[in-house]
Amino acid sequence: MFFWQKFFKSTSMFNRYENINALSSLEDAILVKHLESNGEVLNIYLTTKKNINLNELEQLCDSVGWVRRPLKKVKAAIDHSFLTICLFYNNDKCQKLIGFARATSDTVFNATIWDVVIHPDFQGKGLGKILMDNVILQLRCADISTITLFADPQVVSFYRNLGFITDPDGVKGMFWYPR
Repeated sequence: MFFWQKFFKSTSMFNRYENINALSSLEDAILVKHLESNGEVLNIYLTTKKNINLNELEQLCDSVGWVRRPLKKVKAAIDHSFLTICLFYNNDKCQKLIGFARATSDTVFNATIWDVVIHPDFQGKGLGKILMDNVILQLRCADISTITLFADPQVVSFYRNLGFITDPDGVKGMFWYPR
């Protein structure tokens, strides 16, 4: 059982999401939502396992128009991440990845969230919030207090609604790129 599953059971956070249950049939996954899609009820699960199908992740990233990255580098990024969270549905026909996020960290003070993506067919249904709430919950359970991310202009309001703010000290991020 994940530490966050124990945390859910011991706090009111457990009741925050409808239909959260630990599942024995899907190892290391937790049911986070029942969702109706095209007349079918889909069970949406969350997992922190890192054995992600990279081709499925690439298809998910393609669905939102992200630039393709070499799969070998994507695998290395996942392997070196402090945390990865996937959302997927599982029905009689298949299992499909529909959401993903990861975080890097110094494991003590700071973490940065990367690669937050929800398939367009599942956007606007509360899944991005569930995904981000779980990322933040797990980082806070690890006693990490400074959580950062980079956001494209079109999703800044989404992150603001989750409590993210622009740097209150006015520090501006700086980047170095090879020339």
